[in-house]
Amino acid sequence: MNCHDPCGACCIAPYISSALPNMPNGKPAGVRCLNLNELNRCTAYADRPAVCRDFMPDRESCGHNETQALQLLTALELSTKS
Repeated sequence: MNCHDPCGACCIAPYISSALPNMPNGKPAGVRCLNLNELNRCTAYADRPAVCRDFMPDRESCGHNETQALQLLTALELSTKS
């Protein structure tokens, strides 16, 4: 499936331990990535880490719209939190 456009849920909901452009210590869960612009598009797309490049949207994780995507990805993050 293609990403919902605009969305940005995968740049908000998950904890990212990898260094990101403008976020050398990664990103906490639920915090908007500093590289996500006001249109919910990545401004550092070419330099994003493997964890971001490897994310493949699907209905199970992203639902049918950006609201569902944020809810589903947040629930997934919470269920995998140690």
